[in-house]
Amino acid sequence: MQNSPLCFFVAFSEKKPFLNPGRTALEGKSLNILFVGDIMGKPGRWALSQLLPGLKKKYAVDFAIVNIENAAGGYGCTPQIAQKIKSYGADLQTSGNHIWDRKEIFPYMETDPNFLRPANHPPGTPGFGARVKPLITGQKVAVLNLEGRVYMRDLEDPFRYADREVEELKKETPVIIVDFHAEATSEKQAMGWYLDGKVTAVIGTHTHVQSADEQILPGGTAFITDVGMTGPHKGVIGINAQDALARFLTQLPHRFTVATEDIKLCAVVVSVDEQTGKASKIERLKIDFKPEGQTFEDGE
Repeated sequence: MQNSPLCFFVAFSEKKPFLNPGRTALEGKSLNILFVGDIMGKPGRWALSQLLPGLKKKYAVDFAIVNIENAAGGYGCTPQIAQKIKSYGADLQTSGNHIWDRKEIFPYMETDPNFLRPANHPPGTPGFGARVKPLITGQKVAVLNLEGRVYMRDLEDPFRYADREVEELKKETPVIIVDFHAEATSEKQAMGWYLDGKVTAVIGTHTHVQSADEQILPGGTAFITDVGMTGPHKGVIGINAQDALARFLTQLPHRFTVATEDIKLCAVVVSVDEQTGKASKIERLKIDFKPEGQTFEDGE
C-alpha cells in the first residue's frame, strides 16, 4: 500500500532536530526558506555545489529545498547524485514526472524520506510525497510534492489531494511548502489561489522557464508560477538547441542531450512567520554561474 504522510512521519522521525548553524532558538519568529529550481544535468549540479553554501549564508536560510528530477543527464536522478546533492546543503529534494526515468532510484526512494516524488500517484507507487522536518529551534517545516494533470498524466486530482494532505500536515506545523510540478501556467496559478491562506508557499516547477510573477497572495501564501531551471540556458529548456529543433522539424524521435553554456541558478527565497505559517516576502533569484576550469560534455 502507498505510504501515507502520517505513517512515515512516525517511521522516520528523527531523534535529533535538523541542525542549521545559521539559526538558534533565541532568534525571532521569521524563517527563511530557499527553493532551488529544477537541476538540469551536470552543469546544474555543478552550479548548485558551488553556489548553494553561499546562498544559505547570504540569505540566512533555515531550510533549503532543491528539485532534482532532471539532475542525471537531464532525465531523472540516481542514488549517487541524490547523495551528492544532499552533501551540497540540500535539506530536502523534490521531483516530478521525470523521476521515473531511471529505475535505479526506486529502492532509494523507499529509504530516504527527504527525497520526495509527487504525492498524487496511485497506491503502491514507491517513495514519499510529503515530509515534515524539524529545525534546531523546534519549528517544523512541511513539504508537499504534487503533479499537475493538464498536458500531463491522468493522476489523482491534485487539488483535492492537496486538501487531504494539507489537513494532515497542519497537525504538525503551519509552515507548508508545496512544489507543484505542472505544465500549464493556468493550472499552477489556479493551485496558488486554491491553497491561498492554507499553505505558506506554492512554487511551480517543470517548465524550466522562470516566470516573473512572484507575489504574496491575499491570504498570505507566497506564489510563483515557475521558479525556473538551474542549468544551461543557451538551448531549449536545458537541452541542446539542435536536438530540440530536430524533434520539432521532423516529428521523429531524437535523443536529447544536455546543453553546456550560459549556466544560471534559479531560485526563490521565502520569508515566513513561523507561528502563523504565512509568508511575508518572496524574492526571485537568477544567478549567472561561470565555471572556471570546469567543462561539460553534451548529454551529461
